[in-house]
Amino acid sequence: MPALCLWLALLCAGPWMAAGKQEAVLYDDLGHSFSLAGPPRRIVSLAPDITEILFALNLGPRIVGVTRYCDYPPEVGRIEKVGGLVDPSLEKIQVLHPDLVIAFRGNSIGIVNRLRSLGSPVFVLNSGTSLAGVLEVIKRIGRLTFQPESAGRLCRELEDRRRGLELALGNVGNTPRIFLSVPGQGFWTCGAQGYLNDLIIQARGVNIAGGIRRRWLNLTREQLVRENPEVIIVMAKNLEAFRSMRDRLLSDARLKAVGAIRTRNIRFLDEDSASRFGPRLFQALEDVARILHPERFPGGL
Repeated sequence: MPALCLWLALLCAGPWMAAGKQEAVLYDDLGHSFSLAGPPRRIVSLAPDITEILFALNLGPRIVGVTRYCDYPPEVGRIEKVGGLVDPSLEKIQVLHPDLVIAFRGNSIGIVNRLRSLGSPVFVLNSGTSLAGVLEVIKRIGRLTFQPESAGRLCRELEDRRRGLELALGNVGNTPRIFLSVPGQGFWTCGAQGYLNDLIIQARGVNIAGGIRRRWLNLTREQLVRENPEVIIVMAKNLEAFRSMRDRLLSDARLKAVGAIRTRNIRFLDEDSASRFGPRLFQALEDVARILHPERFPGGL
């Protein structure tokens, strides 16, 4: 699987209770109970998605450790790096004395269990399957960090953007067939169980792999030709990576029958905004909608 799938993820909302004004008792997505007597002051984030949500909730000053993949917003560059997604350093995390470590199911469960055995308070979030799930995880992190009001405001802003997009698209009749190219060797894409499938639907497109009940899958050339997408959207880190994939597709003689390749309808989508289960996913939604239905956005959103 492509490396980015390790952190493509987050959450079904889980049980949560408040015991008094300054104590939160929650259950993470592994079923572990978790309590905080007050707002956490020293947070370690083990995924880029979590880091972006924490910053969006104005909690950047409380973050003391992140992974080497956490690179947004730019301010994250000053924060101590504790390693990767599956190989964070236990020693580095312990030295930071965190009062909250937030992890994903994509992180190593062995590392999570080891951190817990060493006394680190670890809260694990599950992977989400829709844009609505982004709002749920934001609210959940808001409760966990004693910032429910900030989380509520952010969710309302994001939902307003989604509703504005829905109004702009209106009763658009054309729903182009799309191959969404996810970074990796071959022709990786998202299936019906991935949140990017929901993004494509809300942008009024049809995912050519949307009938396959998987999160991620690697299509064969034969499948790509048979499904015959009208648009190919390439998720890439930058324009150089996009052009490399575009040129590979255009030069593949076995794909010449694909409609999007015949018409050279191959478009760029920022990988970071689309691959992280956080606020910028709503920007990716707008970007995809503009690619598919430019006539609906003459003046922008």
